[in-house]
Amino acid sequence: MKQYSNLAINDLSSFVFGKCIHPITLKNGLVIGGGEVYPELNFTLPDIAINRENLPSIHEQYHQMIEECCKRAVELQLSGLVVEFELLPDLTLKPEWGADITKILKETLNQFQQRYEIKTALRVTPNDIREFARPPIMRSGHYVDEMFRSFELCAQAGADFLAIESTGGKEIHDDAILNGDLQKSVFSLGVLASRDMAFLWDRIVAISRQNGVIPSGDSACGFGNTAMVLAEKHFIPKVWAAVIRVMTTARSLVAFEHGAIGPGKDCAYENVYLKPITGCPMALEGAEAACAHLSPIGNIAKATSDLWSNESVQNVKLLSGMAPVVSLEQLVYATRLMNTATKNGEKAALELRDWLVESDSDLDPQAYILRPDIAMHIVREIIREKTSYLRTRLSALIGLSVLRDAQQQKKIHLSAIEMRWLDKLSRVAERLPEDEEAFIYSMVKTMDSGRVRLSEYEIDQNYLEMK
Repeated sequence: MKQYSNLAINDLSSFVFGKCIHPITLKNGLVIGGGEVYPELNFTLPDIAINRENLPSIHEQYHQMIEECCKRAVELQLSGLVVEFELLPDLTLKPEWGADITKILKETLNQFQQRYEIKTALRVTPNDIREFARPPIMRSGHYVDEMFRSFELCAQAGADFLAIESTGGKEIHDDAILNGDLQKSVFSLGVLASRDMAFLWDRIVAISRQNGVIPSGDSACGFGNTAMVLAEKHFIPKVWAAVIRVMTTARSLVAFEHGAIGPGKDCAYENVYLKPITGCPMALEGAEAACAHLSPIGNIAKATSDLWSNESVQNVKLLSGMAPVVSLEQLVYATRLMNTATKNGEKAALELRDWLVESDSDLDPQAYILRPDIAMHIVREIIREKTSYLRTRLSALIGLSVLRDAQQQKKIHLSAIEMRWLDKLSRVAERLPEDEEAFIYSMVKTMDSGRVRLSEYEIDQNYLEMK
């Protein structure tokens, strides 16, 4: 297990799109994080029942999607393309079904790579089906076994990268988001989710190594992106969503502590914080992900990306063509601009990075908190802590402090309601104890056993009595 205590990227001028300290080179020569930003295309099925009867049609759709997208990539003279296959739950519940589609995608990518001068890679992301049990059973049983079997079969079927959007701790975090409960959010992210990540990523890394596949990264999508979407719909305060975003950092860092090497998962906006800590390449998404969700961070997320993604788009017909092909074209033009800036020298790349940042950062606290200079300030502090809980606790304190300073310096504008929430959250954060065991003990007494199985996170009565 790695223990990060220093930043891999210390200089703000080195914190820019397309470049990282530890680039990844695939066997075909594709280099991620070595100076060029590549599109990472993600597509999925339209509404269709996933069952055995429909499998031939589903296979045909995936074959059509990858074939047409590869054709367009060649027409646009793309030098490298990463495709992500996010397994729908039913394709993970039946691991062979997901592996069959992985094989279809990989074979087509290989065919185009052999015929044309385009280097390709496939990221495969099984679904975290453990939450099909209620309360979720995280470490044993049918769903756990099938999920890990899905990883194994997809690795054998041709995946280059393995990833997941894991959901440990989410069974209590949804309520924490809606109720503005910072204590419960910290408990979910800093204790439950982080413990689950350690268990999960030990297994994923082992499977990856056994099959010659790269363990890439995780995403706190179910935490941070859920909050962002709710804030966009005005269900929760934006400052609350921004603070949750910062607090996801320690939880997602656990994957890298246990052997992940990137590229970080596209929907993990916490990758902006993970990149300077780990020095590993990171995928991000923004403007071109509007096909999947709306956000206030469409440009600023590009500033430090090594892969640029569309999140996920359904295979539906648009006026110009099928939606996945349209999404690919949008990604190609976005990355082409970034790469042109890089070719024109460090000054041009940094100037474009800063324009991307400035176009978003003063309009929403969720954008401001992702500024590269702010991100480096935040992670330089939280990395000094040694445990996920203490890092999450400090993330809350620093995130709130950063937003308060920005408001006072007129770098962002917060409404009176947002300011009241900022004050309320700050009061709660300041009372979070440094003693992790005392915090756990206080939180356990408030947990509903019908919602969360604490024993799945190594917290049970024996644990409490020992402590």
